[in-house]
Amino acid sequence: MLNRETLTEALSALPLYFFDFIDPAALEFTERVRWICRNECPMYGKTWACPPAVGTVDQCQSKCRKYSNCLMIASIAEVADISDIEETLATRPAHEALTNQVRDLMRGQGTEPYVLSTEACTHCQRCAWLDGQPCRFPEKMHPCVESHGINLLGLIEDYGLTFQYGENVVTWFSLLFFED
Repeated sequence: MLNRETLTEALSALPLYFFDFIDPAALEFTERVRWICRNECPMYGKTWACPPAVGTVDQCQSKCRKYSNCLMIASIAEVADISDIEETLATRPAHEALTNQVRDLMRGQGTEPYVLSTEACTHCQRCAWLDGQPCRFPEKMHPCVESHGINLLGLIEDYGLTFQYGENVVTWFSLLFFED
């Protein structure tokens, strides 16, 4: 059983910009976010971590809302030029490492979280989804938050957070759904 006090203490020692426990019912699931995946993301239809492999927005919402709790974490990274997409994306692995640390802390307390993060999954050179095969590393693969149609902007505003902290700061978010 997850001990929130112990977890909070461990989270406080990590270089997280923000973390808090949220009610999954507070999340907004919308086709507008999925539209961006479908029309603007080059990873759409290429991995198990992306639509349509993750399911419809309604299916994703059902999957996330079957959990009674969610931990939202965020990290920030500075870059020399926010418009340099390569430099910006190069900061993502550090956030993914933090997400995995948090996942492992939760696992260490006997809780198996369902993790949504920032990646389109790059663990394999060619995703098994393209060949109609199951994911080779489901324990490592974290679908991205947006793949599930989740719009975090309202929630971020509710917490008084800012998504953009200036022209040289990147903010990354992950959601870890779990049962107490």
